Amino acid sequence: MKRLLTTTFGSPIALVLNLLLAYAIFFVARLTYFFVNYSYFIDGLSASSLWMWVRGSLLFDTTAILYTHILYIVMMLLPLWRKENQAYHRLCKWVFMVVNALSLAINLADSVYFPFTLRRTTTSVFREFDNENNIAGILLHNAITHWYLIIIFILILWLANKLYVMPHTDHSHYKSLRQRLVYGAQLFVCLAVAAVLTVAGCRGGLQSGVRPITISNANQYVERPTDCALVLNTPFALIRTIGKSDFVVPDYFPSLAAATEVYNPIMWMAYKAPRPGSNERLPNKKNIVILIVESFGREYIGGFNRDFFGGKYKGYTPNVDKLIDKSLVYRFSYCNGRKSIDGMPSILCSIPRFGEPFILTPASMNNYTGMPGLLSKWGYQTAFFHGANRGSMGFLAFANKIGFQHYYGRQDYDEDPRFGGDKDFDGNWGIWDEPFLQYYCAKMGEMKQPFMTALFTVSSHDPFVVPEKYKNIYKEEHLPIQKCIRYTDMAIGKFFESASKQPWFKNTIFVLTSDHTNQSDHEQYKTDIGGFCSPIIIYDPSGEIKPGRVDGVAQQIDIMPTLLCHIGYNATPYLAFGKDLLHTPAKDTWAVNYLNGIYQYVKYGYVLQWDGKQTKAIYRVTDALMKHNLLGHVPEQAKMERELKAIIYQYMYRMVHDKMYPTINNPEDQ
Repeated sequence: MKRLLTTTFGSPIALVLNLLLAYAIFFVARLTYFFVNYSYFIDGLSASSLWMWVRGSLLFDTTAILYTHILYIVMMLLPLWRKENQAYHRLCKWVFMVVNALSLAINLADSVYFPFTLRRTTTSVFREFDNENNIAGILLHNAITHWYLIIIFILILWLANKLYVMPHTDHSHYKSLRQRLVYGAQLFVCLAVAAVLTVAGCRGGLQSGVRPITISNANQYVERPTDCALVLNTPFALIRTIGKSDFVVPDYFPSLAAATEVYNPIMWMAYKAPRPGSNERLPNKKNIVILIVESFGREYIGGFNRDFFGGKYKGYTPNVDKLIDKSLVYRFSYCNGRKSIDGMPSILCSIPRFGEPFILTPASMNNYTGMPGLLSKWGYQTAFFHGANRGSMGFLAFANKIGFQHYYGRQDYDEDPRFGGDKDFDGNWGIWDEPFLQYYCAKMGEMKQPFMTALFTVSSHDPFVVPEKYKNIYKEEHLPIQKCIRYTDMAIGKFFESASKQPWFKNTIFVLTSDHTNQSDHEQYKTDIGGFCSPIIIYDPSGEIKPGRVDGVAQQIDIMPTLLCHIGYNATPYLAFGKDLLHTPAKDTWAVNYLNGIYQYVKYGYVLQWDGKQTKAIYRVTDALMKHNLLGHVPEQAKMERELKAIIYQYMYRMVHDKMYPTINNPEDQ
């Protein structure tokens, strides 16, 4: 080998060996990713699935490695004899090490982020956090708590440095013109071959009529959408989502009108005045209060798990459990996304996440509104509350976009002399939940009825800490988030205690939900659909909305149409991808969400998984561990496929063509 490295082909041989070293680095990073998130992947592990994972990972690693090493490949194969010297080859080694250090760091860091999203990180993450000024602190905290990843990072780079193969060629070997021309011709051929192979590798093949592979292609190598993260790598996910179109109208239907015959997201039924003597509902302008609780998954709430774990599971939320006893809840309730920025449009605008977060797509600039915008024009006062800095998560801009009249954040809290000011700042995200929920209650007391408000809490968020005075009360448990859930539950209990004393209380409908789910230590909540299990709790102190547990399906995008229909909103038609829970029979309730290129549709007692072209799997919704794929054995499958196609078509068509604000005289909105 040493002799070969001194020949003209020393650089090409070294290049091949070093690219194999890059594959080894990606392999170790994936192995680390697997073990860090072992409990999420172990259910999908078998001899056959392992082989498929390996095949898929080689395909996606090839694309990522070739993309990231293009400069290195060109440098190594440049057909110039003068480059053959130790200084130049040290420069090539430096480029190789930097590229692989970055790729390794990205892959290892993403293994920490996976439990929050169940997917590889894409370029949307940069837009998601571009308004935050505390990211450095969060990264430092995670680096400390995941110190073993730093050791792995250093060890792999040390080994890569040792194993890197250097060519032993020197330009002094090419003295004659003939030798130099032969060298140039040979390296040129190598470069040409490498160019073809690189294009093929980056595309995932050179077959005619085949588009370059993208993230969704990972589903070809897995049985569960969650496992796509193991087949993919983060550099690939980032590269493939740079400047990509977020929405494409599928060819499921010939027109919007045809899709509307199956599913129509335009709410027309409320757009009419009650006829004299009829039984139609008069407008009942009750106050609306929506609590969006950070990471507050159903798993943590004892009241939602009485049928599971032998009836012995207490959960971490005694105060919310009491609220459930006097509220309307659904046995199967889901969020429509896996990020905080997914919760806002889902809950307040009835817009789910399909693909990238809606807020971060160009469609977010379309003409549309949400519940606050509709109610603001209907005589309501509206306000949004978030204990973080103004602009955090892009919530201020989005709140303005959808029609909130007022926004109250950390700075507004600091200026209120009734409260503790910045000493109540948690040092990371915003004001602790306990004082900020009291501030929320006080500010609503100053608003003119009817009002509509929404609050987004912050305390049950990474890095998962509680106030100093509660550290001996809410101690570390199995998962870091659980003590924070206990703290936030306490804060919610105190909020309702204060709110119950207010004159506006009995004229108010309260909804409590989460933005998304989070860390999990029960297998049924680590499945593809289990990762979307969020609470939807509707509490009406007046008793008009009867408390109870419905054996049906609810989702975040149902909140807006449910509330608007209940209060008799009739000012204008509006778009809502969800349904009115109060007037939809339990058997017809449904939910939809999106994970790693797979749409999940819950209805008729089943969970259908659709990859955009065909059904990949179908499970009973009571099959908590998703063990029994009933593909081809469910009579409702064809019906579910048609309904899901109509939902996707309506969503994509309206996003692409800016048809999100229905108008009375527009035939497409009929």
